[in-house]
Amino acid sequence: MQVTETLNEGLKRGYTITVTAAELEAKVNEKLVEAQPEIAMKGFRKGKVPMSMLKKQFGPRVLGESMQEAIDGALDNHLKSSGDRPAAQPQMKMVGDNWKEGDDVVVEVSYECLPAIPEVDFSGVALERLIVKADDASVEEALNNLAATAKSFETKRNGKAAKGDQVVMDFVGKVDGEAFDGGSAEDYPLVIGSNSFIPGFEDGLVGVKAGEERDVEVTFPENYGAENLAGKAAVFTCTIKDVKKAVDAKIDDELAQKFGAENLEGLKGQISERLEAEYKGAARAIAKRSLLDALDGVVSFDLPSSLVEAEANQIAHQLWHEENPDVHDHNHGSIETTEEHTKLAERRVKLGLLLAEVGQKAEIKVTDAELTQAVLNQARQYPGQERQFFEFVQQNAQFRQQIQAPIFEDKVVDHIFSIANVTDKEVSKDDLQKAVEALDAE
Repeated sequence: MQVTETLNEGLKRGYTITVTAAELEAKVNEKLVEAQPEIAMKGFRKGKVPMSMLKKQFGPRVLGESMQEAIDGALDNHLKSSGDRPAAQPQMKMVGDNWKEGDDVVVEVSYECLPAIPEVDFSGVALERLIVKADDASVEEALNNLAATAKSFETKRNGKAAKGDQVVMDFVGKVDGEAFDGGSAEDYPLVIGSNSFIPGFEDGLVGVKAGEERDVEVTFPENYGAENLAGKAAVFTCTIKDVKKAVDAKIDDELAQKFGAENLEGLKGQISERLEAEYKGAARAIAKRSLLDALDGVVSFDLPSSLVEAEANQIAHQLWHEENPDVHDHNHGSIETTEEHTKLAERRVKLGLLLAEVGQKAEIKVTDAELTQAVLNQARQYPGQERQFFEFVQQNAQFRQQIQAPIFEDKVVDHIFSIANVTDKEVSKDDLQKAVEALDAE
């Protein structure tokens, strides 16, 4: 067996692997001899089938297996001896279209190596971490928002319905004079301005009083879900039973208990903890971006073009779908990558390889418990289908890797934070918000 180098240019490598006919035949014979004691054929006792008959019966299949094993073994030995780490699955192509048994097997192999990653002194990386405390004003604002969600409605005395009021009514909807399925209800409570109904319906109820009957004329949107109604004009006959005004809940112990706290002070404490957790998450995202920007500026090494190209294509595809949200499948034309896509891809590939190297050297791993928790979090997005989601994750190694990758990255980032020169800076909520907006704008 012979491995001959044909290309060594940057990270690109090319080799020719030659397996001689004699080596291949010896491997086939070895396999047949190993299997012979367990084989029985008509006219022969178990283990007594002649080798010539074994070759005739099983030779072609064993030949294919032996050929693949020989090539794979040669490539594995080469990678171990050379220390090369392919960036992607090596490309393999058999030389010659007319190979027949008795010929040498010649295979061309090509791949790109993962580059050598330079050491980085993370203690020399200076970072700023924003710290925000939940002040009284923020807690009061959150309390008022909670009270608004817990508001009740009281009957308006001799009042007309306005935006924000609740109208309790019976209604019957008709198209071309005929009632349609789903177009009727009794004692239906509707808050005017909630945009719960099709455009124009709620505006048509402004000014109604209890005991009044009003016809509201609307037109269903062209893209309405029910095709038989899309774009159609309709009339809803509404019988108003009550008009109610919104009353905000009082901010007291009773409100606190509705939200699971023992009293108002306990609820304030919970709100404060939640706000500071949100601030901490936002501050961490800002610090992480600062870290990645710093590493991008100080680290440089050759990048596998195949990885950059694949990442640029993925970026272009993702951005195209964001610009065309109505297209949910992949039945569209090719999407050209731009210089901007490639530049972003180079950054992602470089930082991805760097963080992977740091994580490997620091022996950072994603635990089974961490992976399970991440799967549980994603499963909640599919209510009623959690079991199917778990089965899909168990059967799909690539998807498990997609879930695991960001967990690993965050653990590596935390490891670097523990080494880097990080300075805490206390700022206001508004300053944090401006920093987040600047982050989103990049």
